[in-house]
Amino acid sequence: MSGRQHPHNYRASAPARSQTARVVEDLGLSIVSGKQAQGSLLPGDSELLKRYGVSRTVLREALKMLAGKGLVQAKARIGTRVRNRDTWNLFDPDVLVWHARTGFGPEFLAHLGEMRLALEPDAAALAATRRTDEQLELMQEAAARLGKADISHQEFVNADLALHLTIAAAAHNPFFLSISTLIEVALVAMMSIASPVSDPPRLRRSVADHKAIVNAIAAGNAERARRAMLVVVQEGIDGARGGSIRAPAPALDPAVPQSGLA
Repeated sequence: MSGRQHPHNYRASAPARSQTARVVEDLGLSIVSGKQAQGSLLPGDSELLKRYGVSRTVLREALKMLAGKGLVQAKARIGTRVRNRDTWNLFDPDVLVWHARTGFGPEFLAHLGEMRLALEPDAAALAATRRTDEQLELMQEAAARLGKADISHQEFVNADLALHLTIAAAAHNPFFLSISTLIEVALVAMMSIASPVSDPPRLRRSVADHKAIVNAIAAGNAERARRAMLVVVQEGIDGARGGSIRAPAPALDPAVPQSGLA
């Protein structure tokens, strides 16, 4: 979260940060989307060098990075093979973002929801006893923005995301910080198909439920914060159930520490 950049869609980095990053992103998207099938061999070095117009050193570094994410494995005299999906590092920010860019199916959304249930209630409980005054102020501001009259879908997503990421930061646990991209991707994905903005009664309930989390954290009541977060996360899961979407890029609040790798 601390000062790291965001690649495309969720983490809006500068285009083509480097030649290596360009190759990594193109091949990574190809693999995650299924265009380059699991178990298949990547094109040979000569073809990839021609395709990307890079040096052999750049290509080797890109393949090394993809191997580090669990996506490929190189073998002498055979080539570089795409590994089965169960070896992919789904906690890697790039791999998560590539999934977001190529589209989430119902099963993937369900798995993201389960991870949110496992993580965010405890983050809220910890935030109730560890948050700083500044972090509480940021939470209150985000919660207030959720209740803004005539709020747009994008404004709601931005405020909701700012609130959840600030709570994750307020847990003051480095493990919560390191997996905050998961929260980011899951939340925006679910909000993309389950936003309450167009349903006034549901919107009022959502705003009240989010304010209940912030009020519990302000009061230092860890158990109440945990229960309130459980309600909000479950509502998001219920609303997104059965969906299949490609998630958009939120304009993230600059006041909130962001996730993602440089």
